[in-house]
Amino acid sequence: MFYSFPGVFLVLLIMMPPAFAADILGAGATFPAPVYQDWASVYVRNKNVRINYVGVGSGEGIKRIEARAVDFGASDMALTIDELNKQGLLQFPMLVGAISPVVNLPDLPMGDLKLDGPALAAIYLGKIRKWDDAQLRKLNPRLTLPNLPISVVFREEASGTTFNFTNYLSKVSPEWKSAMGEGLTVKWTVGLGATGNAGVAAKIRETPGAIGYVEYADQKLNYVQMKNAVGNFISPNSSTVQSAAENVEWDAANGFYQVMTNAPGARSWPIAATTYILLAKEPGDAVQARETLAFFDWAYRRGELQAIAKDYVMLPLPLITKVRASWLAIKGKDGAPVWN
Repeated sequence: MFYSFPGVFLVLLIMMPPAFAADILGAGATFPAPVYQDWASVYVRNKNVRINYVGVGSGEGIKRIEARAVDFGASDMALTIDELNKQGLLQFPMLVGAISPVVNLPDLPMGDLKLDGPALAAIYLGKIRKWDDAQLRKLNPRLTLPNLPISVVFREEASGTTFNFTNYLSKVSPEWKSAMGEGLTVKWTVGLGATGNAGVAAKIRETPGAIGYVEYADQKLNYVQMKNAVGNFISPNSSTVQSAAENVEWDAANGFYQVMTNAPGARSWPIAATTYILLAKEPGDAVQARETLAFFDWAYRRGELQAIAKDYVMLPLPLITKVRASWLAIKGKDGAPVWN
């Protein structure tokens, strides 16, 4: 027997969650998470497709796409072509941004502190332990640096941000390269660990004298000017990141592999990083794979304003054309490309 109660059907409709054409799951780097989440909020309104992206670190993002637990992985450390082929993955660049050292020095104006690569390496090696150290005073003759212990903060999980940061230190400090090297994580000898960019930022905010490294656009902390490869002190922003990206050669045949740290150029930010998307070349669900690619295609075409607002840099159009062409390698069970 069916009973009709006026207004009940309308109430049920209001309470029901919206039906989405598709749900796409991604996981990985925290570095690009702010702009991916901005894109997702706009995309669901325009395309009725929900993008669920969780920033869990590049290392975890790589693991999840290798296990096919997500529709796409995201990593700030590019995989080599051999690694991609072994795992049956396709890789392409999505954005370029700045990794920035940031500090908690309350009496210091925003962006006034200057560091070079060797000094930054010495801080993270525990060789420079106070902010009024002679090496730091020499770099900042116009500042009154406090007699305050330096509290080093680092990413404790496998992180592409750490990879780019330690890759940079390995290029500018032979001592760092010999003692610590580079990687998604290293065997830190000093400091406090925190999870994600947000965790590092929170630790810095609560610790006077702290220094850490974060994705610049996500955290409005007191950033540091860095001496770049040609000897100029540069601030992190979209213009200086764009300068670092301008003369990079991208090759689809090697999975677009690039590490952009310590790039040449008078205005180049020295710790610029590319963030990558990882997809299965033989996805289990061709329709889902096409929906995933449609999101990134939309982001290339429509996402620039959100990216610029957070100081990321979009890829040049010729490179985006190469990326779209590479998508033809993703094929369904029938052998046909899922994107055409």
